[in-house]
Amino acid sequence: MKLSQFRFKLPEEQIALYPPHRVFENEDGTVERVYQRDRCRMMVVHRKSGTIDLWKKDIDNKDTNEPLIFRNVVDYFHEGDTFVFNDTAVFPARLYGTKEKTDAQIEVFLLRELNEELRLWDVLVEPARKIRIGNKLFFDGEGPMVAEVIDNTTSRGRTLRFLYDCPHEEFRQELFSLGSAPLPRYIVDHRKADEDDTVNFQTVYARNEGAVTAPATGLHFSRELMKIMEIRGLQSAFVTLHCSLGCFDPIEVEDLTKHKMNSEQIRIDSEACRIVNGARQAGNKICIVGASTARATESAVGTDGMIKEYDGWTNRFIFPPYEFGLGDAMVVNFYHPESTMMMCTAAFGGYDLIMEAYNKALENNFMFGCYGDCMLILDD
Repeated sequence: MKLSQFRFKLPEEQIALYPPHRVFENEDGTVERVYQRDRCRMMVVHRKSGTIDLWKKDIDNKDTNEPLIFRNVVDYFHEGDTFVFNDTAVFPARLYGTKEKTDAQIEVFLLRELNEELRLWDVLVEPARKIRIGNKLFFDGEGPMVAEVIDNTTSRGRTLRFLYDCPHEEFRQELFSLGSAPLPRYIVDHRKADEDDTVNFQTVYARNEGAVTAPATGLHFSRELMKIMEIRGLQSAFVTLHCSLGCFDPIEVEDLTKHKMNSEQIRIDSEACRIVNGARQAGNKICIVGASTARATESAVGTDGMIKEYDGWTNRFIFPPYEFGLGDAMVVNFYHPESTMMMCTAAFGGYDLIMEAYNKALENNFMFGCYGDCMLILDD
């Protein structure tokens, strides 16, 4: 496949800047948003029949004028069917500081802690041209948080040593208190992250900290929906893949076989294997939630169609043609053009059918991105 085959024009007004919500105006004129993460629109793609549903059906199985919403996802599954989720937790990775002497504002994006004792972090800085080895950055907070640049790693990458003398847990707590939700650039270029994003940009089942961007498809699942799934006998299995910024890196080669993904850390334990493999052996559906979960499970599935325990790293890049080892269904978002997540979607649903679905999404004003609408792909 070629990169240009995943190119399309995405209108800015179809990029979701907030999760699904209702807006209320208070008496004092302030605006309040009430978020409903499981109320986004949902498109259902049937990959064998090649049909695409956008609307709820009446008793005669004809389209109504009422759109499908994500909460309807449970209607497509039965007792014993299993959803596989990525339970990574996002930390507040985006900080804003000032450069010594000039007071220029610098954005610092935390990537990973390199050395706990020395307080060393691998980061990205913006604007990078202003930040050199030896510079000090100052951050506002309850304590005097200062960082020194000790190395250049890439054009925008730096290694920072934080000059903060206290127990490590206290240091991390103070550091993260300075940060904000690491929303994608396509959102923060239009608005700053706010306190609501601290909750909205985290899945309700997140438990293993280590991601610098959210497994976005999982953001659609509310606690209420998870309870409905449990009541209906649907199972949940959790794997961990710590999402990096690699999924947002632009692909710079036309031939997709030459693109190299960044490695991401994954962990799949025995409990996840027991649930997923048990469902497989019982003939139940397995639904993969999101492209990051697909990368994790496809890195651990054997030729027998069973997943194995895994604790390591993966740089698996999934694009068509690709034969999935696991999954009878998949929930995904509507992604940006030329993105690796869109390519993973096309690999599961079939390139021609997914491109048709994307055209329908554009024509019917579906919203794109992490806070946008979603697609359910079924093997029927």
